[in-house]
Amino acid sequence: QVQLVESGGGLVQAGGSLRLSCAASGRTLSNYRMGWFRQAPGKEREFVAAISVWSGGSTEYADSVKGRFTIFRDNAKTTVYLQMNSLKLEDTAVYYCNAVRGSVSLWDSWGQGTQVTVSS
Repeated sequence: QVQLVESGGGLVQAGGSLRLSCAASGRTLSNYRMGWFRQAPGKEREFVAAISVWSGGSTEYADSVKGRFTIFRDNAKTTVYLQMNSLKLEDTAVYYCNAVRGSVSLWDSWGQGTQVTVSS
């Protein structure tokens, strides 16, 4: 069974930046289209970004993060990243990664996520 581990979250002021990382055991991430999701308090988990399998592959973003967030993966495709710039208060959430089909999560198993808190 896959185990996903997200890291890199923290407390940042509005306008600041963070880089999140996603690693996995039990599965080889390089074989999957991968995505990031987030869940704010009292809200459902929502799609944030996705990247296709191949290095330099196509990416997809939620409208709310376009132009501010960048998803990418390392050359060995063992880790997936989410670079978040120009953070806004509304980006505060727990961020998760998962394999995706389109923008829909593929695996039932989720990691613990990483908390991102944006302050004014």
